[in-house]
Amino acid sequence: MSWDFETDADFQAELDWIDQFVREEVEPLEHVLGSPWNIHDPAFKALVKPLQQRVKERRLWACHLGPELGGPGYGQVKLALMNEILGRALFAPIVFGCQAPDSGNAEILAHYGTEAQKERFLKPLLAGDIVSCFAMTEPQGGADPKVFTTRAVRDGDAWVINGRKWFASNARYADFFIVMAITDPEVSAYKGMSMFIVPANTPGLSIIRNVGMADEPEATHAYLAFDDVRVADEQMLGAPGDAFVVAQVRLGGGRVHHAMRTIGLAQKALDALCERALSRHTQGGALADKQMVQEKIADSWLELEQFRLLVMRTAWRIDRYQDYQKVRKDIAAVKAAMPRVLHDIAARALHVHGSIGASSEMPFAGMISRAFQMGLADGPTEVHKVTVAKQLLRDYAPCEQMFPAYHRPTAAAAARRKFAAALAQGAAR
Repeated sequence: MSWDFETDADFQAELDWIDQFVREEVEPLEHVLGSPWNIHDPAFKALVKPLQQRVKERRLWACHLGPELGGPGYGQVKLALMNEILGRALFAPIVFGCQAPDSGNAEILAHYGTEAQKERFLKPLLAGDIVSCFAMTEPQGGADPKVFTTRAVRDGDAWVINGRKWFASNARYADFFIVMAITDPEVSAYKGMSMFIVPANTPGLSIIRNVGMADEPEATHAYLAFDDVRVADEQMLGAPGDAFVVAQVRLGGGRVHHAMRTIGLAQKALDALCERALSRHTQGGALADKQMVQEKIADSWLELEQFRLLVMRTAWRIDRYQDYQKVRKDIAAVKAAMPRVLHDIAARALHVHGSIGASSEMPFAGMISRAFQMGLADGPTEVHKVTVAKQLLRDYAPCEQMFPAYHRPTAAAAARRKFAAALAQGAAR
């Protein structure tokens, strides 16, 4: 049996370096730059590229990838320890080459891409020379694939795509799009959809508008139009009808990585809450001396530590089983718990900061908005709670009797039968 809550000394040294590097070099970037995905901005090139090079030299670039793709092959436990630090800073993921949706798209290309696709799209993506977009959800049905309408119809040796996609993150900066479309409407949605690579300059692909989120520096979530977008047959990812199999490669890991980074963001809110409580004086004393503020601090720490342990155990199980399906319940659980933890801690921090906490001069309103966003991205919270319940119920069976075994009179009768001999012997004495 092995059970440990310690990090080995060598990797802890790397974590210490990452923590200092992120706090001193990366966190300030969000105050002088716009979107982290605007990689062709001259200011991005001047400020971010040198930091990326330092990360590469330290062999901490794209740590979610295996050695065959140029990464160190870290397991999910190490990634969790790293990502909870990276979650503090808006630009940290792109500085470390593990930003969404590019990290998930890279995994899809690594698993299902042809050699030509890898050369054209994966290689520059891994190098950080381009960014990408994952276009799955649609305006009329969100994340429900059963109501998707975007179609891809075969035309000779090509496919013609028509439809609309919604909330396609970072589309305005993407060099290519991974797009889910119906290719066989006669079968189940889960077997009738395929995945395509669509270069950004393909005729017929356009951005209807970009949608912003709360205090994000730029509107980057696109409403996309596909009007007779023609792609070659070799631009399909995987086989026809394999879209959901392909998508699961990115969604399982992506959900866990969101949770890992949420730990860092929630910790940032907790740090601010504690500092404010010690710094602000009112009604004859520091806020830290008020019991209702102490309760907010205690509740925040307890919730964050519980969530962190759940995330770490999920990461450990992914490493242990090497099968996302076996950890499906755990992944759904961290995804469902994540929004509430971030929301509640950020809300307490906002409240204790008073009027300035609710203003745009503090990050808390943005964190609260991010919590709602995390409750929708990669599937809404309700869907993941249903998954947890269904997976959990598989370990149980219905009672066939009138009263269950835990019914107290029934349990007492069973206990008397079990200990009848001993009870009779005791009575005879």
